[in-house]
Amino acid sequence: MLKILGRTDSINVRKVLWLCDELNLNYEREDWGRGFHSPQLPEFINLNPNATIPVLIDQDFVLWQSNSIIRYLANQYHGRILYSQHPQQRALIDQWIDWQGIELNNSWTYAVMHLVRHSPLHQDQALVEKSIQTWTKTMEILDAQLAKTQAFVTGLEFTLADIPIGLSVQRWMLTPFEHPHLEHVQNYYNLLSQRQAYLRWGNNGQN
Repeated sequence: MLKILGRTDSINVRKVLWLCDELNLNYEREDWGRGFHSPQLPEFINLNPNATIPVLIDQDFVLWQSNSIIRYLANQYHGRILYSQHPQQRALIDQWIDWQGIELNNSWTYAVMHLVRHSPLHQDQALVEKSIQTWTKTMEILDAQLAKTQAFVTGLEFTLADIPIGLSVQRWMLTPFEHPHLEHVQNYYNLLSQRQAYLRWGNNGQN
């Protein structure tokens, strides 16, 4: 039985839970993180020295970093339909997963901390506007890619890349500021919302 450590309102934990649903994997989950068990406790630090969620435990194998976890699960548990074995197709999937983790994720940080988390450390309005502008530019890159595929991020089929990016689109939709209209991102959001696992872990009102 897989064990997942992390709270369900974490976007990174939801990546893992969404994939588990897509692959029909059974798991146990424990609440760790803000409002629950502290990741600073020694027993958690022993599993993940970064004190971040999620952590995956698969028997005696321990793994942290959400994108590494979803890659592992797809490789280990018959997820080839989502994570192609063809080197070039897999490289494209990895490219967009890494783009989400680096470019897209970093673009929204200050804006989300101010507009959603109401962090007292993120009250510089100029930095909020800069974050929104950068976030918008990255979303325009995604919109242009979706205009090419007319479906999912890497093509006509749903892949592993759509999990982190699909959750990111949900965050874009829910963060309260004036959004430009991105037609292909909206169509993508509607397409993902036809998947039961996305309705459970993505389009579920959580930011």
